[in-house]
Amino acid sequence: MTTRQAFLRCLNFQPVDRVPNFELGFWGQTIERWLGEGMTQEATRYATFYGNEVFGLDRRDYVPVNLGPIPAFEHEVLEETERHILFRDGDGALRKAMKDGTVRGTRPSMDQFISFAVETPEDFQRLKQRFDPANPFRYPIYWQDLCRAYDTRQYPLCAVPNAALGLYSNCRRWMGTEGLSVAFYDQPDLVHEMMDFVADFCLAVMERVLADVQVDSFNWFEDFAYKTGPLYSPDIFRRFMLPRYQRVNEFLKAQGVPIITLDSDGNFEVVLPLIIEAGIDCVWPLEVAAGNDPVRLQAEFGNALSLSGGIDKRELAKDRRAIETELRRLAPVVEQGGYIPTVDHTVPPDVPYDNFLYYLELKEKLLTGTL
Repeated sequence: MTTRQAFLRCLNFQPVDRVPNFELGFWGQTIERWLGEGMTQEATRYATFYGNEVFGLDRRDYVPVNLGPIPAFEHEVLEETERHILFRDGDGALRKAMKDGTVRGTRPSMDQFISFAVETPEDFQRLKQRFDPANPFRYPIYWQDLCRAYDTRQYPLCAVPNAALGLYSNCRRWMGTEGLSVAFYDQPDLVHEMMDFVADFCLAVMERVLADVQVDSFNWFEDFAYKTGPLYSPDIFRRFMLPRYQRVNEFLKAQGVPIITLDSDGNFEVVLPLIIEAGIDCVWPLEVAAGNDPVRLQAEFGNALSLSGGIDKRELAKDRRAIETELRRLAPVVEQGGYIPTVDHTVPPDVPYDNFLYYLELKEKLLTGTL
């Protein structure tokens, strides 16, 4: 059974000979630690989210369509000191970032966001000009060759890059968390217009992609929750997001996309019934520290929702007994089906390299039902 076949069968609650072996990746600081603990440079050649031969991780990929602003906002450094840098990013946001501790592009703390591209309806009208779905630069110049190569693939292919598109996440990129939270109440017409625009943009781009490529999944990147709950109420979800999700997801299903996934950190359990109603099949990465338990979620939602993630990264930092206990805890969920276990986010630098190798050894048994 190919990885592609196992992916589709697993998330459709069908028997597989082996559950796919995926992971999200590592902090830059983790890679530096592991290089000092015996990891080879060869292992760093692979983008782990999309597979890593050294670690035995299966391949998955995405269609490299550009869903961002074209042209992107010019990267502009406004201030730089020994400790921080103040800059404007490609989405038009003004950010202040710590420099100390940054390794391989991973910063030790979250940036401070100072301002965003959209504060008024007029700002949004200007921003829209950067999101022409027909812009030829959204597609690689080798598009036709790429589409032909996909025909013989044995790995699952997602229609969009990870962290590329979302109803909530796009609006938050443009307005910021606080700005969008206030706008739901003070500027609802603007938020409705923005979310309609995101949905229309998505439909136009996907019409082109799906005309040329048979994909296995589509991913909504949202990150709309924190540790104890979502960043909005179920009523906000129903009023602003649900109808747009349904419109896009119905189109995707009609075009033959078998799996629609949603990626969010934090605890969004209170809106899971609405997520299912929206036509989403699978949620991930199920951060355990935020209260997401695959055992409980599977018992509650059954075959209505497939899952991915849910392995507590904090347990990997402890010892072999803790790692074994964590994986054995999830064995019944793997056996039931509809679940692809991965670490519940990127692996942090408090995890020793030997612990991660032991985790991979036991995980192989978990995926084949021999743990």
